[in-house]
Amino acid sequence: MEFNDMHEMFRDSLRDYLEDEIAPDVDELDQQEMTKDEALGYLRDLRELGIGFDPETAQDYFGDLRFYAIGSEEISRVWPSLNVMLNMSFPAMFANWASDATQDALGDRLDKGEAIGALGVTEPGSGSHSSKPNTVAKKDGDEYVINGEKTWVSNAQICDLAMVVAWDEENEMSDMFIIDQENSPFDTRKLDKLGWKGSPTGQMFFDDVRVPEDNKLSNAIRNLILEHGDIGEALPFPNEMVDLFLEHKPLNAIFSFMRTGMAAMAVGIQQAAYEDALEYTTDRETFGQPIGQHQMIQDRLYQMKANVETSRLLTHHAVDKLAEASDESRMYSSLAKGYACDKSVEVARDALEIYGGNGLSTDYPLERYYRDAQTMTIPDGTEEIQKLIVGYELTDLPAY
Repeated sequence: MEFNDMHEMFRDSLRDYLEDEIAPDVDELDQQEMTKDEALGYLRDLRELGIGFDPETAQDYFGDLRFYAIGSEEISRVWPSLNVMLNMSFPAMFANWASDATQDALGDRLDKGEAIGALGVTEPGSGSHSSKPNTVAKKDGDEYVINGEKTWVSNAQICDLAMVVAWDEENEMSDMFIIDQENSPFDTRKLDKLGWKGSPTGQMFFDDVRVPEDNKLSNAIRNLILEHGDIGEALPFPNEMVDLFLEHKPLNAIFSFMRTGMAAMAVGIQQAAYEDALEYTTDRETFGQPIGQHQMIQDRLYQMKANVETSRLLTHHAVDKLAEASDESRMYSSLAKGYACDKSVEVARDALEIYGGNGLSTDYPLERYYRDAQTMTIPDGTEEIQKLIVGYELTDLPAY
């Protein structure tokens, strides 16, 4: 894992912004979900730093997935909720392929990277299993009529559009549909949760919601191929990753991308917890000496450091596999997500316990690290699901 000068400059600029603009107020910011106006303000700030979903910025940021991993780790080291809002807006990029009606409705928000997106996958009755969703899309003329419900959707209440997994009755297969709130309005309801307190999360309800046929993702891809021949120029990803998207199920490719980002998020939380714990062990004294001089504290620091570095190396290995469009990219993204998120809970717990009673206090950030780390283990597939995916990729034998 090597960073070039551009990676280092990007990381340093982003870290300066986060330390100056976010870190001083992060505990207060995290007490309630960010509003849409606040989210847009953060998107504009981050775009100035080279992070965003407008065509020009996305070409650079996602063209080298090392930037994506660095960004996810650094933002999550300070405020994971901000990274959730940012990264879960990625469906906005796909709106550039959708119907003219959707593109017109979103207007210059697409060009400016200020369209907030959401991804609707999880359903109340199916959890992490998305192969046969209960949300149904029925063809009616040149439109699809969508009925169903999605839950635990990040950005649900503030999104301009959602990419929703639904069962295409006509073709008897799962597909994704781009639904914008202006042309195809749907209802949402807020959900409270343990961690990621600053990230809006909710349910989505679709009651005879009509979307143009070109808003079905497989149709949008077909139209792009017809228009461009090679859609690589239309996608802000390395050519190899475009191949991955075309050769595999789009949802699997998207999940590989998202789970790699989730692993980087978990590394950021681990790094923050480890740094605070290390500083505390040299400042806090008991019986006339720093607690860092106690053998059991040093044992914990060893374990924390090993977990942070192992998680980071595995995450960047998954980044390499993804950028190469390797056949192993799905396996490594799930391996990295499952491992790093599990270790983030372990590192955050060790850091909290090093603080002792102070770790339980809201005057210190340790309880927030722990809540955010625990939240990491559920979205985009639980640890158990990641194990089953890796097992299937290793054996070619499905266990679910």
